[in-house]
Amino acid sequence: MKTRSMTIPELVLIAGTRVALGIGIGLLIAGKMSNHTRKSLGAALLSAGALSTVPIAAGILAKPQLTQAT
Repeated sequence: MKTRSMTIPELVLIAGTRVALGIGIGLLIAGKMSNHTRKSLGAALLSAGALSTVPIAAGILAKPQLTQAT
């Protein structure tokens, strides 16, 4: 198993992108708002969450692996 370290801000960024993706998907399938507003807001949140995930994940995966003492 590969192990990498993460800082608290990196963890918060990852959690934030997951929240944006979840809310965006939820708004797209929900029916509580007007159709135009719901679709616009849902698509914006979904896009922001998905697009911000790529550079964050790339930055974390580019970090060197931690070595495990045996």
